[in-house]
Amino acid sequence: MGAGGVCLLLVAVLGVHIYLALKPKPITPGLREMARIDVRQPLTKNDAARITDWLYREKGVDHVLVNPQTQKVVFTYFPYRNSAQQITKDFKASLPYDADQFMPTEDQMSAGGCPVAAVNFTLKVRRMLRQIF
Repeated sequence: MGAGGVCLLLVAVLGVHIYLALKPKPITPGLREMARIDVRQPLTKNDAARITDWLYREKGVDHVLVNPQTQKVVFTYFPYRNSAQQITKDFKASLPYDADQFMPTEDQMSAGGCPVAAVNFTLKVRRMLRQIF
């Protein structure tokens, strides 16, 4: 009787684990991602304004920063509405700038990938709790 109860308990735990592991993740409307485009030519303030205006018109983009001195474009977007790859592809097709999306190297990814998430303990705890519940 005791061995049957333990087996039944283990099967129930396995079932709950499989359900939680395979359950589809809901799309979180507040979730944002950040991407960077590196421009390989000098930018003026007018170029920065043109890039900023263009990116704000892209679907899903909600914040844009352009630094003409470093030739970097950083933007946040809603991943359920658009992707960084698509935005970059449209950027290169629509604007006359030699640019590519910044992709971290293997060393950068092994060091944590995102510098914000690497130091934000609260974010890590919230993500872990979100996966459990």
